[in-house]
Amino acid sequence: MTAKRVTGITFTQGDARGMFYDLFDADEAAELTMRAGLLRGLQAWFDEASMTQVAAAKELSVTQARISDIKRDKIGSVSLDLLVHLNSHAGMKPQLHLAA
Repeated sequence: MTAKRVTGITFTQGDARGMFYDLFDADEAAELTMRAGLLRGLQAWFDEASMTQVAAAKELSVTQARISDIKRDKIGSVSLDLLVHLNSHAGMKPQLHLAA
């Protein structure tokens, strides 16, 4: 497990990379791994901000249902580009690191 720092707090993310690469082809696994990390970042932001789903939705300009999907790990219902946008809007700085 790897500890990640998000907006001043630390959270631990399990080995999603291994799980996704065991279940999906490499392309889909790579995207799911990125989505999982961004989802965890938003969840940490929600917890840190202690906002209701309605308040978080208003802050991020999305519906409360979208916030509920994120809080419940509905990874398939939120696109990678939306997750990048929401993390950025929440004050985080999403980055991509490529490895050979």
